[in-house]
Amino acid sequence: MTKLFASSSDFPVAETAGGKIRGFQYGTTFTFHGIKYADAKRFHAPEPVQPWDGVKDALSYGYVCPLLQQDVPNGEVMVPHRYWPMDENCQYLNIWTQHLGKGAKCPVMVWLHGGGFYAGSSIEQQAYDGDNLSAFGDVVVISLNHRLNILGYLNLEPYGDEYANSGNLGNADIVAALKWIRENIEAFGGDPNNVTLFGQSGGGMKIWTLMQTPEADGLYHKGIIQSGILEDFMHETTTDSRPLVEAMLAELGCESGDVKALETMPYNRLADAYNKVSTDILIQGDYIGGYPIQNDFYLGDPLHVGFTEYAKTVPIIMGSCMGELGFMPDLPGRKQLREEIHRMLRDKFGDAEKEIAGEFSRAFPGSHLTNLLTYDIFFRKPAIDFIKALSGVSRTNVYSYVFAYEFPYNEGKTAWHCSDIAFCFRNTDKIPISNIPGVSDRLENLMSSAWVNFAASGEPGVCGDITWIPCRADRENTMVFDNAGCRLAPDFDHKLQKLIADTGVVSPFAIKNQIAWKKMLKEKAEKEKAVFLH
Repeated sequence: MTKLFASSSDFPVAETAGGKIRGFQYGTTFTFHGIKYADAKRFHAPEPVQPWDGVKDALSYGYVCPLLQQDVPNGEVMVPHRYWPMDENCQYLNIWTQHLGKGAKCPVMVWLHGGGFYAGSSIEQQAYDGDNLSAFGDVVVISLNHRLNILGYLNLEPYGDEYANSGNLGNADIVAALKWIRENIEAFGGDPNNVTLFGQSGGGMKIWTLMQTPEADGLYHKGIIQSGILEDFMHETTTDSRPLVEAMLAELGCESGDVKALETMPYNRLADAYNKVSTDILIQGDYIGGYPIQNDFYLGDPLHVGFTEYAKTVPIIMGSCMGELGFMPDLPGRKQLREEIHRMLRDKFGDAEKEIAGEFSRAFPGSHLTNLLTYDIFFRKPAIDFIKALSGVSRTNVYSYVFAYEFPYNEGKTAWHCSDIAFCFRNTDKIPISNIPGVSDRLENLMSSAWVNFAASGEPGVCGDITWIPCRADRENTMVFDNAGCRLAPDFDHKLQKLIADTGVVSPFAIKNQIAWKKMLKEKAEKEKAVFLH
């Protein structure tokens, strides 16, 4: 369907504290791509952008942060991606809005992208586009890039005061972006006193780390954490980077302690050195960076140190997908699994197979038993623990959900990591695999309505005809989103989680096994290299 497009020398133009910027209008949405919110030198804190004269174009996405390794397209039908030029000068944000100028006071929704703290970008996934959500909910949608991996999360404090908080620079960039939003968002029709953070995977992790960051207090007011809780993630026993940094310097042929050399080193050489030495450093049990460290800026994992007073005032929606780690495109389809399902379940769960299968069918009525093979214990159990802990101290509402939609792929495939994003963004039209006529559009409407209602008021409201009730410390009221719509299911899979935990089954990606896993990968790579050289 044809929509209006407009972008002239003086329209649409917004006035920011630094100067004027020009975007474009498409349909009812005013869009601004690639707005610079901060500048920064490598390994140093972000600084405000210098003001400019005239009108700057905001018609192209800004650079995304360089990655440690080249992206490899894989499983694109399940999670379609976009790739973009990389540069460490990456502090850019994008805005979609229905209004220009002050007075509209619309809710602001700030998206924090996934990819852990080491990869991803604000435009990496096609589902991240904010146009549809902004138009549907009359909200201002913002996405942003920030420094990642060794650029954003490498602690160099042992090498001098000028590197203070260098282990948290990626999050410091996000705080700088939130300060920019507070100062400028009224010009885009937004309300600086009604800002909701929402993010998935690493984006969800960034939200709860910001809840533990006093400098971010008051810059946001609500949070939606999607598949962003992991057990004991970022709970380091040491943050001493010297073994890592000295190994990198030696690999690069630099003198011991010459951190200044790392500041000017071409990024690809820096990344290559890190990739070569970090596995051995990890196996030794030493710090390798890659996520925030506990200090006066970031106060630490709330399950270990307690929630900040501000965190206790922030309404939260938190949830995960039913089959988080079932995203691998080469997993067998249901047709292949049907004859083998009970044998595979016995191999996985042993003598507990029948009891677990029965409890699974009770928790997820009508769900095919093959979905039990990819049923999530990696994100779901930590989310249950986090919700319980936060609900016990929160002075506001905490809401829980599980996304259990079954996709029309390989005779049916339950929701995997990232698969819920298109539904809350109202972007199933951009993700073909999401679509089932008469089903996906209804579910998209239910989820995006809940997200928008929450951004507006702090309450997701009614899902269909069901009121979404907040959790208590002794009762998790979970909204389950599936092909039938939604249902409120208190503590519905807690017994199932316990039964699986009692078998000793753990995710192959469990953080507690990270050292052994990295060692295995290193040995595998060395064997493959030896075969190749031979």
